[in-house]
Amino acid sequence: MKRTRTLVLCEKPSAAARVAAALDEEASPSKREMHGGVTFFECSTRQGSVVVCSAIGHLYSVGTKGKVLRNTYPVWDFNWKAKSQVERRSTRLAKWIAAIGSLAENADRYVNACDYDIEGSLIGLTILRYACHGADRKASRMKFSSMTDRELREAYRNLSPRLDSSVAEAGRCRHELDWLYGINLSRALTESTLKQCRIYAALSTGRVQGPTLNFVVERELEIESFVPTPYWTIDAIIESEGKEYTLEYAKPRIPTSSEALQVVRDCEGQDLEVESVETREFHELPPNPFDLPSLQAEAFRHFHYSPSKTLAVAERLYLGAVVSYPRTSSQKLPRDLGYREILHQLSQQNEYSRLAGKILISERLTPQQGPKDDPAHPAIYPTGEPPKSFLTDAEKNLYDLIVRRFMAVFGEPSLRKLSTMTLKHGPHSFLTKASRALNAGWTEFYPPYSREYSQELPDLKGGERVQLKKIAATEKFVEPPPRYNSNSLLRRMEQAHIGTKATRAETIDTLYKRGYIKKSRIEATPLAIEISRILARHCPLILDPGFTAKLEELLTEIQEESRTRVNVLLETLSQFRSVMTDLVIGEDDVGSQLCRTVAAQTSLDRTLVSPCPQCGSALKIVRSRQSRKRFIGCTGRLEKGCSFSLPLPQFGKLTLLHQKCSACGFQLVLTRSKGYRKMISCARCYVNRVRMTRLKELTPMADPAAEPRSTLAILRKAPSSVQDHKE
Repeated sequence: MKRTRTLVLCEKPSAAARVAAALDEEASPSKREMHGGVTFFECSTRQGSVVVCSAIGHLYSVGTKGKVLRNTYPVWDFNWKAKSQVERRSTRLAKWIAAIGSLAENADRYVNACDYDIEGSLIGLTILRYACHGADRKASRMKFSSMTDRELREAYRNLSPRLDSSVAEAGRCRHELDWLYGINLSRALTESTLKQCRIYAALSTGRVQGPTLNFVVERELEIESFVPTPYWTIDAIIESEGKEYTLEYAKPRIPTSSEALQVVRDCEGQDLEVESVETREFHELPPNPFDLPSLQAEAFRHFHYSPSKTLAVAERLYLGAVVSYPRTSSQKLPRDLGYREILHQLSQQNEYSRLAGKILISERLTPQQGPKDDPAHPAIYPTGEPPKSFLTDAEKNLYDLIVRRFMAVFGEPSLRKLSTMTLKHGPHSFLTKASRALNAGWTEFYPPYSREYSQELPDLKGGERVQLKKIAATEKFVEPPPRYNSNSLLRRMEQAHIGTKATRAETIDTLYKRGYIKKSRIEATPLAIEISRILARHCPLILDPGFTAKLEELLTEIQEESRTRVNVLLETLSQFRSVMTDLVIGEDDVGSQLCRTVAAQTSLDRTLVSPCPQCGSALKIVRSRQSRKRFIGCTGRLEKGCSFSLPLPQFGKLTLLHQKCSACGFQLVLTRSKGYRKMISCARCYVNRVRMTRLKELTPMADPAAEPRSTLAILRKAPSSVQDHKE
């Protein structure tokens, strides 16, 4: 039998290590390193040698065809290029392409083992086609939903003979459309502003970013225009057997103060008679298994993790083989998953031994199934394998949430008793409600994430009377619609069918990075409002979520092979060309509208909260016309003759933080430089430190205890403490 040499392509280095360990007969593959530091693994199998290598995400992307100036728009001609040729920050990817191409020369069999989703299919296709010189035509596809050794070996034994080309074509079309929309709309906004007021601002929008931003802007305008109207509520308390009970007035909102005060006058100091006590029992079904959106929602509710953080943590757990693939829209657990084996493995972990053991007693294991399905992957579940390495706090929290949710779906419905007591005085009715669990059911397996609430009614029967201890009317105002947070905005995107489960969180992060939205309770900045107004006037189609949702349907049809990629591109671009024509014609109008807002936001981004300590004027980040160095300068220089200034780091991107220095109270500055860790520093402490150093040189006997503790000095001594600061 001829021994073959197989090249297995994975999406990430950590995934390649897991796959190689699973495929090697001794579970100990040889790790090799090529020139440039790119690593791969050699495995020994009965069928022959297997080389497992990896990409680091996408190695190819869409770029302009030929040489086109960066300020040119509209751009319609494109092709697929090495990412290192398209993005300046991706030059290091060239060595990965060279390494994979070199390994492919000696292979006679190719396998795409990237994640089994639209992006993984596209990553594998482009690398096999371009780096491996057309190997996509004879490559196989490896499909798996977890990184356990058993599933990886099973997936390798049952390779699909061909690539999932229709899925990859849908991904290819998505990238091409996103590139065409993004580059043309973003250049139109950026260049029109630059031409009008000579201020460069990286403005962007796109087919998903546009409607998402418009959701936030519409909510912001609703809140701004909202006029609160008053109403009154009645707060009442009775006492029975030494316990106080709160009552609700039957009419929850009273429109006038006179009516509310009349209720108080009628009932104050009076007895209430128990009119009725109604009781009903109801079952609460177990929760559905997690898909990605519901996992993100639950993690936000319990841990306040942003959707992007939840996805990143879940992917690390997946690569550690302790949970299944997280980028799924399924809420179903297939029968062939091996429920009993997973629960048995979980019972070996101390935290879950009692609860998992209790489920295993059941003769039949039937999980609660949700309505949503995904043809590629099941719902998120724990593999049963214990974590083999140290977990961070975030990883522990998310792993615990996934494990307990998995156990809860096998539980019985919980049984609760809901009681309502109605009390009356004349025409006025009051209610008090109570709820308690009769049978915990599935909630026993889901603490602390299940909502445990228990309340009792006063021990009173129909016809009995009780004195009203306290009653008062409270004025309240109708609240404006609530602001979005990252989780509710993600849900809004999902409801509108824009973006994908894997890209929605990234879109929200982009809006933050562009300065379009701010704060955890999301506010739209003036720049965001202006951009939405301009797009609404010149190209309303871009803000229409229905248009974007229709595109998602077309991409699904490509996956199902009912449409071709070329057909969808032609159909979509015929509409988009007219949009770009309108923007080019209205370039001057767009630029003049954006100029004032961009200038104001740029000035705001450079203005410190801390005032000048010498004259009280505002401090700004400025750049010297002579030396081109940047520094903090006083805006009172011309009017007040103030010469106060502070130095700043000369390299990297500066961001003014809302935090203040613990030593001197001055505003902190965050510096980001490519290839370096983020640094948070205090310019004022830095100057004080330099002055003290010079003073020491002049006065050797100076008291070292007098030296102020600089934030920058502290960070230099403990570089590991430099973390991302959420503004």
